[in-house]
Amino acid sequence: MGIVLPLDKYELERYSRQLPLIGVERQEKLKSSTVLIVGAGGLGSVISVYLTYIGVGRVIIVDDGIVELNNLNRQIIYSDRDVNEPKAVVACRKLREANPRVVIDCYGERFDERSGDRLVKEADVVIDALDNWRTRLILNSLCIRNGKPFIHGGVEGWHGQVTTIIPGQTPCLNCLFVGRKVVDKESVIPVIAFTPGIIGLIEATEAVKLLIQSGELLTNKLLLVDLYTMEFKTVNISRNPKCPVCSRA
Repeated sequence: MGIVLPLDKYELERYSRQLPLIGVERQEKLKSSTVLIVGAGGLGSVISVYLTYIGVGRVIIVDDGIVELNNLNRQIIYSDRDVNEPKAVVACRKLREANPRVVIDCYGERFDERSGDRLVKEADVVIDALDNWRTRLILNSLCIRNGKPFIHGGVEGWHGQVTTIIPGQTPCLNCLFVGRKVVDKESVIPVIAFTPGIIGLIEATEAVKLLIQSGELLTNKLLLVDLYTMEFKTVNISRNPKCPVCSRA
């Protein structure tokens, strides 16, 4: 976050229902911030919509996928008319319409070490909206290397999890899930619509709290959500002092 940008008359009216809760100064922090969302599927579509509506100044989205019919049970930013269109193109168009004051940058490219490093460097906060661990661990390493706060969320079936990672202060994904079987992109993960909706909203909330420096965060904690039994459990987690990814952060 660089220069803090003031709100104009339009923004003061548009955000008037949330200003009593966060104040003008914090809303200006949001306006002056950049968030990178990696993935524009079930999690990413929810996260991007709410960060756009709440007034984050710049939202960067990266996803190389196309809209498929079986996405439409949970990926709320898309509709039937968007099937076979690039997700990045559709998301960009709809989010710009949703809030013309927010800069929306969408990249229809594969997230990897090279492209990812450039994008991570541009962000104040990075959000994991991925559906595979291979790319997720690349993202984790890039965030640690660049000292960027990183919000992890994952879903499967009725279950989800969220944690907020601060390089040098909290465990990273490698600390927590080292040795986890890598899920190939071709694998189909069953999921019901509500799970990415709720987990995505929690991730978006964590991002906003980080940016405005307000509220309690899921740092050094892993939130486990079971929507089938309606159980929400928070587990304390700690860094691995020998972690090859974050031990020197």
